[in-house]
Amino acid sequence: MSADPQPVESAADTAGRRYRLDRTALSDSLPLVIPAIPFGFVLGLAITESAMPLWAAWLTSPLIFAGAAQLTMVTIAGSASLWAIISAVLVINSRHVMYSAALAPPFRHQPRWLRWLAPLVMVDQVFALAVLRNDEPPASFRRYYITIGLVFFTVWNLVVPLGMVVGPIIPDSWQLDFAPVVMFAGLTLFAIKRVPAGVAALVGGLVSLAAAGLSDRLGILLGAVAGVIAGAIADQWLATPTPDNTTEQPGAPA
Repeated sequence: MSADPQPVESAADTAGRRYRLDRTALSDSLPLVIPAIPFGFVLGLAITESAMPLWAAWLTSPLIFAGAAQLTMVTIAGSASLWAIISAVLVINSRHVMYSAALAPPFRHQPRWLRWLAPLVMVDQVFALAVLRNDEPPASFRRYYITIGLVFFTVWNLVVPLGMVVGPIIPDSWQLDFAPVVMFAGLTLFAIKRVPAGVAALVGGLVSLAAAGLSDRLGILLGAVAGVIAGAIADQWLATPTPDNTTEQPGAPA
């Protein structure tokens, strides 16, 4: 006997599934986009005060698209050598190596074009959202990743130029220097949905804040390393069976 034919998804079902994915991606992105907005204003203001030409500093948003690295670049430009700037940016973005390792499983089944283009929109918020979707089917993960990546890329490249325009007239009393802390606090609150990720985000944020005074933004790298170690320890601790879990329950099958 021939096997029963597999049901074919209709165009309406496909459109509905894509709509639900897009809506989920947008709703997931919103809590992390909002804290990033004041950070974009800070960067826009820093660009206006940088020794770099305005056009070159502005191009760091679409080309580099990494807030901490961009802020470091425009801040030390004019007072550091080209190689020192490149080294600082590479050190800060070295945490993306850990991101790529964590997201390797879902990307292993993605087309080559996505594997080439996906790193262009990989920021902390995109990683925090994407890593929670590791078990999605390849097509669903791909659409979700592209949607959240476009959301953050678009918002960031709108806010930074706006910060260049209105940043210089914002009163100092608004304390925009705390914007990066607010953004990473948002990441921490989001990551608490999973205990190891919450521990990693909390420890990473606290270490980064404590080491904020280090040169070349090394505090961010220290925070990233500390967060990864803390998350790994928490994950291992939760995975270790306790005596209560290993005790054979009455009536359980042998």
